[in-house]
Amino acid sequence: MRTEQVTCALCEATCGLDVTLDGDRVVGVRGDAADVFSRGYICPKGASIGALHHDPDRLREPMIKRDGEWHPATWDEAFAEIDARLTPILAEHGKDAVALYVGNPAVHNTSITLYGRALYKALGTKNFYSASTVDQTPKHFAAGYLFGDPMSVAVPDLERTAHLLLLGANPLVSNGSLMTAPDARGRLRAIRERGGRIVVVDPKRSRTAEQADEHHAIRPGTDALLLFALVNTLFAENLVSLGHLADHVTGVEEVRALAEPFTADAVEPVTGIAAAEIRRMARELAAAPSAAVYGRIGTTTQAFGTLASWLVDVLNVLTGNLDRPGGAMFPLAAAGQANVQKGRRRGFTHGRWHSRVRGLPEVMGELPVATLADEIGTPGDGQVRALITVCGNPCLSTPNAGKLAEAVAQLDFMVSMDMYLNETTRHADVILPGPSPLERPHYDLVFYQFAVHNVANWAAAPLTSDLPQEWRTILALTGIATGQGPAADVDAMDEFVAAEFAKRAGVEVPVGRTGPERLIDILLRGGPYDLTLADLEAARGGVDLGPLRPRIPDVLATPSGLVELAPAAIVGDVPRLRAELATVPNGQMVLIGRRQLGSNNSWMHNLEPLVRGKNRCTAQVHPTDAARLGLADGAAAVVRSRAGKVVVPVEITDAIRPGVISIPHGWGHDAPGARTAVAAAHPGVNSNVLADDLLVDALSGTAVLNGIPVEVTPA
Repeated sequence: MRTEQVTCALCEATCGLDVTLDGDRVVGVRGDAADVFSRGYICPKGASIGALHHDPDRLREPMIKRDGEWHPATWDEAFAEIDARLTPILAEHGKDAVALYVGNPAVHNTSITLYGRALYKALGTKNFYSASTVDQTPKHFAAGYLFGDPMSVAVPDLERTAHLLLLGANPLVSNGSLMTAPDARGRLRAIRERGGRIVVVDPKRSRTAEQADEHHAIRPGTDALLLFALVNTLFAENLVSLGHLADHVTGVEEVRALAEPFTADAVEPVTGIAAAEIRRMARELAAAPSAAVYGRIGTTTQAFGTLASWLVDVLNVLTGNLDRPGGAMFPLAAAGQANVQKGRRRGFTHGRWHSRVRGLPEVMGELPVATLADEIGTPGDGQVRALITVCGNPCLSTPNAGKLAEAVAQLDFMVSMDMYLNETTRHADVILPGPSPLERPHYDLVFYQFAVHNVANWAAAPLTSDLPQEWRTILALTGIATGQGPAADVDAMDEFVAAEFAKRAGVEVPVGRTGPERLIDILLRGGPYDLTLADLEAARGGVDLGPLRPRIPDVLATPSGLVELAPAAIVGDVPRLRAELATVPNGQMVLIGRRQLGSNNSWMHNLEPLVRGKNRCTAQVHPTDAARLGLADGAAAVVRSRAGKVVVPVEITDAIRPGVISIPHGWGHDAPGARTAVAAAHPGVNSNVLADDLLVDALSGTAVLNGIPVEVTPA
């Protein structure tokens, strides 16, 4: 029996875990009290990491489909099959004939985060898609134009703020999102204990709203109107105070002019929030000794996702709360953060290319996944004929999921890197599995860049695996993509990757290491702290690098070197929002999603500890809507949209705003051919069957998942 320390890689919170092992068997998991960030906190997902490791449905060898039947294969056979079928497609139809989809679990995987770019660059396709365009792209879009880098996302300084305004966010369940914050409940409780105030704006009285000082049940999809009304009030009542930002901001007067039509009285009928309440919210935000405004998936996955994301930081700027203790601040990660490079003035741009069928714009090198089915199903030059999925389940988790599943079935070839035969990988021709989270080392390269406290932690793998680490699989695929064949020299490619990393970091390649260990060591050596990987290996529970610290002007990479508060690429969409002021709610029901603590999108529903108990895939409706529509608690309802329909059990609750129906995301595990027995026994329904692939944020192309018009009737 032994206990090993790991960092949980199952959500954004980066919690430290103590994993007790009997040989190679997990017999216990608890929070690591010595972890400098999570300090012993654990959620149901982390506690289930052993169930994931031992899941009998998890693939432990490559699979090849022949004549519609799956067969186990050796790694040599799998790579030979990929080379034989993918290479001719590239040769005959060009690079854009191959599409890539990268799912949410990939960003929790150090190997894929570090080495994925080598494969993506080798393929060279413009058809790159990821889960970001059903999640967070509007926030990156706004940050890119405001601050010069799409990864320069300002996060609330939870440790010191006196006033927190949350919109479309439920951190007590998500444990933070684009705001890495283990034990969000404890951190929010501490705000109130020290006399601070928490205000939640959400169509549903979420677990976070229940713990807040006040909750405003906004009409879904109207957050940008509310935010603009708060901005309008600040200007109208002379409450704008840039403070320390005065010499670092441009565009304030342009924002003043843009905000003029969005008075509190004008937005009240559309948002459903009283004008007097809006004005009070603005005054209290401005008067707080420190404050932070934070918006998350409820604000990003709506028709005005980019404008809402932009206005969150406009408010932080106008109240003088950007980049100061207790406000919204820029984390300083120990490794891999591009915005530590001083003197950058390249700025940010999008739309360098557009999708072939619908003309949707590229953002951060990606096209919106809402149009992937179009690119596969529409004949002509540039048609997608092959697909590589990396730890993703787009046939379940993207809008109009049924349409994408039909399109994927028409591909000439598909390969998936995944540990499950799921709703998407069942369509593949080759599946390449990877080790479990307990069989690979981990460093949270991405999420430390959004952390509410600066930390660094390296976790070695407590168990070994017969499966190759994913970085070796990715480099083998890179060899095929670059014409080196199925037996390319992976170690030589690793040497090349390390040399490129070291060149960019301005350091020598460290000796004695390979793979992710070497790359993380390089990034640490080239980072803003005096750290090496050896330092982290010797630090039980990680290294505490201190609270967030002011970083303006060094963090800014805009062409002007200032916070550009009114970038043309964003404010050009304001007239579309202004037209919404004339919208009169017509009583139609609208659909929103909802977070669940024991779930992370679709990829944990095959774990018995996380799905046991009552059915959580229900349609929540308000009692007045239930009476009006003839719905009964526990009975089934039919929910229809332009894209499709589902039949789902009804849950009547006054926690949700009238006119709104809520169905959680990630369920619908009843697809023939999938091999996930636990998920199939708790299938639920796929809410993305209802999500309309034609409804997207105009600027970023991000799918609208909140505020979808639906019809609800008794089944």
